[in-house]
Amino acid sequence: QVQLVESGGGLVQPGGSLRLSCAASGRIFGINAMGWYRQAPGKERVLVASMTNGGSTHYADSVKGRFTISRDNAKNTVYLQMNSLKPEDTAVYHCNIVAFGASPYWGQGIQVTVSS
Repeated sequence: QVQLVESGGGLVQPGGSLRLSCAASGRIFGINAMGWYRQAPGKERVLVASMTNGGSTHYADSVKGRFTISRDNAKNTVYLQMNSLKPEDTAVYHCNIVAFGASPYWGQGIQVTVSS
């Protein structure tokens, strides 16, 4: 069973940057889309950014212009570059991969805290 492992989270001051990585433990065939979600305390998990297999991207309005999703197919890794971070970006971030004919893959989640 392929697993997704996130890294790169932590504590950062407002205005700072972090780069999240999500590495798959094996090859995933038939990828349709990859994405990053986040869940703040007491709130639902919401989509932050996504990328289709064709390279089209989508961002939540709250992160447009600040976050960038990218991927490295050779490394089976998807990234989320987060700039100009705000306290309201504080959440647990989960990566997600959707592939044809398979249940969605989810990472275990990684904490991002934006605070001075």
